[in-house]
Amino acid sequence: MKRSTRLRTAGLGLLLVLAGCRRESEQPPAPPPAAPAPEAAPGEPRTPTGLVMPPDMGAALASVAPLVDSVNDAVVSVEVRAAAPSVRSRGRSPWGGDEESPFDGSPWGPLTPFGRPGPREEAPRQGLGSGFIIDERGLVLTNNHVVEDATDIQVQLPDGRELAAKVLGTDPLTDVALLRLQLPPDAKPLPVVRLGDADALRVGDWVVAIGNPFGLSSSVSLGIISAKARNIGAGPYDEFLQTDAAINPGNSGGPLFNLRGEVVGINTAIIGQGSGIGFAVPSNLVRALLPQLEKEGAVTRGWLGVVVQDLTPDLGEALGVPAREGAIITDVTEGTPGAAAGLLSDDVIVSADGQPIDSGRALTRTVGLKAPGTELTLSIFRGGKRQEVKVTLGTRPDLEGVASRPRPEEPATPADERVGLVISDMDPRLAGAQELPTAGALVVNVAPGSVAEQAGLAPGMVVVEARGQPVRRARDFVKALREAGPGESVLLRVAAPGGRRELRALTVPAE
Repeated sequence: MKRSTRLRTAGLGLLLVLAGCRRESEQPPAPPPAAPAPEAAPGEPRTPTGLVMPPDMGAALASVAPLVDSVNDAVVSVEVRAAAPSVRSRGRSPWGGDEESPFDGSPWGPLTPFGRPGPREEAPRQGLGSGFIIDERGLVLTNNHVVEDATDIQVQLPDGRELAAKVLGTDPLTDVALLRLQLPPDAKPLPVVRLGDADALRVGDWVVAIGNPFGLSSSVSLGIISAKARNIGAGPYDEFLQTDAAINPGNSGGPLFNLRGEVVGINTAIIGQGSGIGFAVPSNLVRALLPQLEKEGAVTRGWLGVVVQDLTPDLGEALGVPAREGAIITDVTEGTPGAAAGLLSDDVIVSADGQPIDSGRALTRTVGLKAPGTELTLSIFRGGKRQEVKVTLGTRPDLEGVASRPRPEEPATPADERVGLVISDMDPRLAGAQELPTAGALVVNVAPGSVAEQAGLAPGMVVVEARGQPVRRARDFVKALREAGPGESVLLRVAAPGGRRELRALTVPAE
């Protein structure tokens, strides 16, 4: 029986986990011979596994108690009361209850917007999360999903005091929220922790998570950074830290510390329970948002007005671009900053203000962290030649929309048996609701493991251009494929449901 893996928040929800057992007779296979361990220098401690451990590392791992003692008073429990949820709210909340996830494209299974109460129950509900104090005036950082839709927020300090709090600012796109504690006039300065440099972390560095899993206050767990800049499909600004430090329901919004006692992340999400895979919003991203959260209550982002995708070797070859990484512009919206700056479809952006751009997401994050009105210098390849373009960023609009796959009524036929693709003429009746063109070759089916699947084609896409020629009917696409020689990388321009324009490179196999 297959068990689906779900990414969950660390918001509170009571759960029992039963560990699996193995019979004594089921002996694991013998491990392969280990490589010879490096020789330790005089005075260097050696671990039981034979690995050489520098003296400072051995001392650091002797105990994290001094670190915990120095920061624990700034870690708080966040208790939330929420009104009856709206119809638009979806996901798993710290109050429990599953709803349809808007992030079903995750490679780990459905993602949830962690903490949004679902619409099934109408009674007000309660939830628990974590947070940490960053300013002695009572500023607290936590996750947006912990406090979203809250009508009452109570924050409990480690010394037992309970204080009311108000939401000062939120950013749903990064799942960050800033609270202000309601302090009495004679209150003493609160203990605080400071944000560290998440960019300086290396995979394998030790980290400490502190929070309130299952309502158990001030719980501490130790782990390492398992990966950086992890994209979990939760939004356009994903660049999570991945850690194996134990994170459970109730840890949401709590701090992830380095061994210097600096906050390097906000614990946000986990995959399953007991999986050892948790995610934290990196501190550098949080630091960039703080001024706007405190002063404006929300985050206003820069905007280009272009649709981009990752540069791949096949697309680079088809476009004649020498770069190996970058962001390809597949569509430029009229009247946007990108259009005003003269950006064109098929331009490949490789840097922004000297910062390398290695993917479409990297460009989205870089632009999104700039303020509207900022002038940005883009280095691009156009027609195989490198040039610079200056663009003044606009304000990112709120974009939301989900489109289902269209179902054609026209008869479908194989485009080419070699590529594993079934297409039909585009039905104009499908175009409006799906934001698709009225003409083109509609992808009806893609054979698993086929060349078409490897190229990223999927049912619901509409091919509008192939080999530089417009495709208005299915037969135009068939003709273009038949004219391509074996091994040729055919550049396709496709429209996806929701209005996105993308490029695909389909390599024609030999007969």
